[in-house]
Amino acid sequence: MKLLFNSLIICSIAVCSCVPAQAQFGNFVKDAEKDLNNLTGNNHGKNLSSADITAGLKDALNQGAKAATGRVTAVNGFFGDQAIKILMPPEARNMEATLREMGMGSQVDQAILSMNRGAEDAAQKALPIFLKAVSNMTIEDGLSILRGNKDAATQYLKNKTSNDLYNAFLPEIRKSLDKVNATKYWSDIFSIYDEVPFVAKVNTNLPDYVTHKALDGVFYYIAQEEAKIRANPEARLTDILKKVFGS
Repeated sequence: MKLLFNSLIICSIAVCSCVPAQAQFGNFVKDAEKDLNNLTGNNHGKNLSSADITAGLKDALNQGAKAATGRVTAVNGFFGDQAIKILMPPEARNMEATLREMGMGSQVDQAILSMNRGAEDAAQKALPIFLKAVSNMTIEDGLSILRGNKDAATQYLKNKTSNDLYNAFLPEIRKSLDKVNATKYWSDIFSIYDEVPFVAKVNTNLPDYVTHKALDGVFYYIAQEEAKIRANPEARLTDILKKVFGS
């Protein structure tokens, strides 16, 4: 794969060069593209172009986004998954223990459940945003992903979608929390707690906290899907994925 990335860099530089003598690079570019096809195991008469690479990456991202969002939007997609379940923030754990000792455990449990239900509901807004970002991917984006780290595709989506996802998630999460008065309860309790000297301050904006945790959960599984496609040939479900990543 390192050799593949090096060849892609050479191709990209040669093609994009704007010097007057660009024509003299023609044979060099052809040789680099031939090397690229050889390095990717493309020896069945299928030429692997920059467009192929971009199409393959788009397919991989679409597949990963659909699988990840399908998983987290299911009932208990967050609440029943210990890897992404949203809990009270670490700085609030002592206060949570105190509330449970005071006989308010059911209220705390309901707040935690509502946080996770809000995340599950909000995550339904994610897929169209992901698909739009993927459709706008350029050849330059694709080459950058191939030259990047093993989670480069996930980072691409994160950079392109985080703001839109936050704005889409927040109203849904706020709505879910308001159903059980979790937002008011959180704000009232922790505003008082934050006035205690020398304690770690708690983010009293519960919808903001849950929204960020929900995004963390979605991207956790986007990364898992990317790793699966890169490492496991059986996860490459389409012809273009098999062509780009190998079968």
